[in-house]
Amino acid sequence: MARFVAHGFLRLDAIVPQEMNDEALGVFADGLDDVPYGSPVPAAYPEGSFSRRLVELPAVAGALESLVGPDPTVDHHFVHTREPREGSAQPLHADALIDPRPDAFDVQLMYYPQDVTAEMGGTLIVPGSHLRRTNESDTGRYQNLRGQTRLTCPAGTVVLLHHGIWHGGRRNDSDRIRFMYKIRFNPTVPQVRLWDTADLDSPAVGEELRRSFPWYEGATGRLEIHNRIRLWRVLTADPDFDLDYWATRITNRPAQRSHA
Repeated sequence: MARFVAHGFLRLDAIVPQEMNDEALGVFADGLDDVPYGSPVPAAYPEGSFSRRLVELPAVAGALESLVGPDPTVDHHFVHTREPREGSAQPLHADALIDPRPDAFDVQLMYYPQDVTAEMGGTLIVPGSHLRRTNESDTGRYQNLRGQTRLTCPAGTVVLLHHGIWHGGRRNDSDRIRFMYKIRFNPTVPQVRLWDTADLDSPAVGEELRRSFPWYEGATGRLEIHNRIRLWRVLTADPDFDLDYWATRITNRPAQRSHA
């Protein structure tokens, strides 16, 4: 969970069985029915449907419950396709409107039914960008950022992203169509201690939350770590959690305490 808070995404390689990957290519080529915004998963995806079986895979279901909790709703879903030798790339962007929520986040599942090679383009992700609030494609003027990753992966890979992550579909220079299936989930419960917290006090948690990324500025980049502290306080229900006293010193209000 600390890695998700620091990076803004969680990658699960090749967790979907090959028979489902083969099935997916036909399902996506035929098209999926629309899902009303905010549908509970059982209403969005009937039992036995491909999407229902995908989100009920143990690794997927467990990760989703840790991030958004039980019984999330489906905000929307969409099959993204990149045609062979398409010749264009998607601008860098964050999905939907600027989202200022400090105490909740949506999770976007991205599923890749095929091996994605460098020639096929893949999805560009900027690690650690999810808490830098932007509005939709305002980041589209940036062409490359130090430390960005372009996802190449084996078939059956699932990536779970914080809704605010900066990303974009890269150009497909191969001779094969590329599919990526996206589902956005909204939580219906407070996102507090939903995962196995047995190692919550491990020094590795602080080390992960302090992680920097090459595109961060020397000064402003520190605000990203402060934003992680704020999110971690919410996720753990620990209002006193801090790293190197950063949040404590700027929330100190002695005048308020003296009049209490």
